[in-house]
Amino acid sequence: MSANDTPPEEPNVPEQPLVEGKAQAGPVAEETGRQRLAAGLWPPRVSRAQLIVALLLFVLGLGLAIQVRSNSDSSALRGARQEDLVRILDELDGRTKRLEDEKQRLEDQRRELESSSNQAEEARRQTVEKERQLGILAGTVAAQGPGITLRITDPTGQVQSDQLLDTLQELRAAGAEAIQINGVRIVAGSYFSDENGGVGIDGKKITQPYEFKVIGKPQDLEPALNIPGGVVQTLEKEQATVAVTRSAKIVVDALRAAKQPDYARSSSG
Repeated sequence: MSANDTPPEEPNVPEQPLVEGKAQAGPVAEETGRQRLAAGLWPPRVSRAQLIVALLLFVLGLGLAIQVRSNSDSSALRGARQEDLVRILDELDGRTKRLEDEKQRLEDQRRELESSSNQAEEARRQTVEKERQLGILAGTVAAQGPGITLRITDPTGQVQSDQLLDTLQELRAAGAEAIQINGVRIVAGSYFSDENGGVGIDGKKITQPYEFKVIGKPQDLEPALNIPGGVVQTLEKEQATVAVTRSAKIVVDALRAAKQPDYARSSSG
């Protein structure tokens, strides 16, 4: 090569900046990060502790809902008068006591049947006793026992049949077992009606003074009539005079004829 010869020029190739390699690696790193984020969020992973906390929160919410509903159901009693609440509480106490007594009586009968040497004889004895009790309730046999006499004097004629019916219902709720009014035996199907100058019971007219003979526990019967806003106060507002007398022996001897059923027959035998 001569001195005058000019060396060939190298092709001008643009140099790539050093940061180009980093720029190319950026999208790959970003795509990998998204994939990792998605993999961390789905599917969700729930630990045992989180499940327990969720279950406890559910149970707590259910309990609060039941409590709110219970409070709303009892709102009717909040608006009741004190006299009404006293009467309701007294009736509930009386019914609870009677149910407990009935439960005890049935348990005693069961023990007697289990321990009796002659169970057939014991069963017959209880059958006779049950028949006597049903006769008292049906009014076909006389009855006696402790109780009260309730006498209502109505000189102005303001006492109506519905007030006597309320008196009867109050006595029944207090545990009355046998009742007669002016010689008329009261049974489950008895009805009252207003009559000219008096009151009709089962189609029989009676006039004042109205006398109730009631067999039951006197300690329950008399307070039930004298509670605030009860029978005695209601009748006295009608200018009637009410007298309640306790007695160790009340005789209820007015009888009802036993009615033979037309169609029903015993299914035993």
